[in-house]
Amino acid sequence: QVRVTESGGGAVEDGGSLRLSCEVSGHKYCDYGMTWYRQAPGKDYEFVSGIDDDGRTSYADSVKGRFTISRGEDKNTVYLQMNNLKPADTAMYACKAVCYNHGDRVPPDQWGQGSQVTVSS
Repeated sequence: QVRVTESGGGAVEDGGSLRLSCEVSGHKYCDYGMTWYRQAPGKDYEFVSGIDDDGRTSYADSVKGRFTISRGEDKNTVYLQMNNLKPADTAMYACKAVCYNHGDRVPPDQWGQGSQVTVSS
């Protein structure tokens, strides 16, 4: 059974840093792409950052230059380093894992449980 486990959320002050982790376990044949989304209170989910199965990264304009997504040595863990956090970054952050097998996407996508990030002014 595939499992996506997140960790690393918390509360910091304006300008602080946090690192989120997203680990995929239980797969057999997947090369995983990972995407972080976030949902602030009363708002829709929005894309934050992603890394595909080839290691290409992408970022929302609102986090460029402040957030960095990277993959661990085991390739099954992805990190989101968040620096210079702002109160507007306060949200529930969720990781989505997308399975690729020889370049073909294999559904279903798997979601983590979410990590709360709170930035105070």
